[in-house]
Amino acid sequence: MDFIKLAIGLAAVIAGFLAFWSLPIPVSSSGSAAGLPFLSIIIPARNEERRILPLLKSLQEQRFTAYEILVVDDDSSDKTAAVAESFGAKVLRNDGSGKSSACWYGAEQAKGSWLLFLDADTKFESVDGLSHLLHFYQGKGARGITALQPFHTVERLYEYISIVFNIIVVVGMNLFTLWGSRFRTAGSFGPCILCSRDDYFLSGGHKKIEGAIMDDLALGEAFLEQDLPVRCLGGKGILSFRMYPEGVGSLIEGWCKSFAVGSKSTHPVVMLMVIFWISGSFIAAAALISALIAWNPAAIAFSGGLYILYAAQTARFAGRIGNFKKAVFAIHPIWFSFFVGIYLYSFIRVNVFHSVSWKGRKIKV
Repeated sequence: MDFIKLAIGLAAVIAGFLAFWSLPIPVSSSGSAAGLPFLSIIIPARNEERRILPLLKSLQEQRFTAYEILVVDDDSSDKTAAVAESFGAKVLRNDGSGKSSACWYGAEQAKGSWLLFLDADTKFESVDGLSHLLHFYQGKGARGITALQPFHTVERLYEYISIVFNIIVVVGMNLFTLWGSRFRTAGSFGPCILCSRDDYFLSGGHKKIEGAIMDDLALGEAFLEQDLPVRCLGGKGILSFRMYPEGVGSLIEGWCKSFAVGSKSTHPVVMLMVIFWISGSFIAAAALISALIAWNPAAIAFSGGLYILYAAQTARFAGRIGNFKKAVFAIHPIWFSFFVGIYLYSFIRVNVFHSVSWKGRKIKV
């Protein structure tokens, strides 16, 4: 029996728990909306006529209504602007210089004391979701950034390719280990960023980080440079999104765009734990296959237990960040293989070809 493989696999499971100990969500005692300032909701959008609908509908249903919606049309060729206007949003035309440019332009035009930047593919999960988020921010002194990673909803099988990516995105922020805030945050989550207008312009905002591939990480860093706090939390029950509904090509392009660059911001200790955890899935699978080939009942029992433990752990982690069906984790090495393959492709694109593609644009890195 290969006890060494089993011991390493078990140690990898432990490393996984240490790296992803918890994912807090905003908790607040919702008070009166009268105590909240006017809010500007800024949505950068490029060819989002279909994906922006759920967000606009969910905003229309919110009990908190002291806000304006600014949709910054980033040189769309579809009906994004018309859809936004049909929901009462103010549409601002940008020159197509990218997300950071669109966010900055929207902030310059905003009237609110607080700014909420939302990706077009997000949506609030309840009529009090927005109010809940704002009260949490107010309870923390209304300083710096409060950023949410939306809860990932999936509908088609290929979307499960994102399982490990989404887990690593969260873990890679350095904040959710057993040691809590001991490690400096890598930045902020990008799909949902709430901040005050004063803090935003003090940090330099998106203007300062224009051109950054990982604008969310760079913006968080800009706030930290001004000694402003950056809080990152899970969005379960408050905000959700569906990633890359257009198909596998869009999914690969999207993850390739950011992952090899973003991983550089992860603390080395956290990165080592993540690498060890990822390798554990393959170790567990290899140990089980070896035991089956040798037909060693004791080895099959131990390696099978390790394999099931890995499936259960990955399902637990995934349940914090998305509505993934637990049955798919029976083949967890496949999802880890997709992660490794796309990560290597991203690494080559970034470090060899120095360019990535996204929404018809070629971005130099």
